[in-house]
This record gives sequence, structure tokens and C-alpha cells, in this order.
Amino acid sequence: MDAQRGRTNRRRFLLIAGIPLLAVGAGTAYAVWPGPARPGPQVRTDLEPLNARFGPYVGTPVEAHWLGYDIDEKPGSAESRTIPGPDSRIRLVGVARLAAGGAAAVTGRAEYAFAPAPALPAELAPYAPAGAAWQHSRQFDAYANHEGAEGHPSGEYHFDTARDLVRFDLLYLYT
Repeated sequence: MDAQRGRTNRRRFLLIAGIPLLAVGAGTAYAVWPGPARPGPQVRTDLEPLNARFGPYVGTPVEAHWLGYDIDEKPGSAESRTIPGPDSRIRLVGVARLAAGGAAAVTGRAEYAFAPAPALPAELAPYAPAGAAWQHSRQFDAYANHEGAEGHPSGEYHFDTARDLVRFDLLYLYT
């Protein structure tokens, strides 16, 4: 009978001690297990972030297809920063339609000396008409990316006056 009681006590001890150990092990496994991989940047169509960043320089977009992402974040990573941290580099790249005459209002200013620009990058081709006549000005880029703007922007703006389009590829450095 004592042998039977010894086994029962041993089983009871293992059960009482084992449940917390299993719970701790499961919790640890859950904490370190990689979550689902996030897809790369998604094409956005909201206008407010674009208006806030460069609307005063290029005019108000009425339609847009663009990407905005932290270029230092690993693609497909479950880790994500929801707001720019110190030394974040946020890239904005896309195509936006301006109000009627908006592109001509910018490119028509002689001080910017707009000239023909290279073709559209392949990643944005689905969102712009084929055969667009893009124009670019380094002087306008310097004006729109002026020092003191939020995020220290750099990059280029290209305009198509016939379709009132602006394409942009900008980098915002938050320090």
C-alpha cells in the first residue's frame, strides 16, 4: 500500500509542478515564434498625406497612386514601426493627378526651366498613361525640397502638363 501511495504522491507532484512548467514553456514559445510575414508596401490612394507634404508646392492632388514606406524596414518582416523613429528614412513614390491646369501652372514658371525627363519607373507604369511627356526641373526640386521642411525631403518631381500629372520619388529623413 505504501508503494501505491508513493506513486500517487509522485504523480500528483509531477502534475502540480508540470502544469506551470508547461505554461511557461508555451508562453515562451509563443513570444519568440515569428508572426505572419507582412507583405511589402501596398499602393495607397489617400490624398491627405500628399497634400500635407508637398501640396503647397505642386498643387492639390485630386487622385493618386503611391507607396510610402520605411526603406530601412526589412520587407516581409513582422516587425513594423508605425511612426518614424530617429533616423528613419521614409520613401514616397507615386503618381498624382492635379486639378485642371495644375501641372501647367508649375511648369510654366520660367525660373524653374523645366526640360524633358526620363521615362516612368516600371513600378508606377500601371498608374500613368503610356506616352506621357514628363518634364523635370532641378530648380523646382530645390524649391519644393527646401531646408527646414518636415522630414528633410529630397527627391524629384516630374510633371505631364497634357494630363495634369505629377510623379514623385521623395525621401524624407527624420533625425
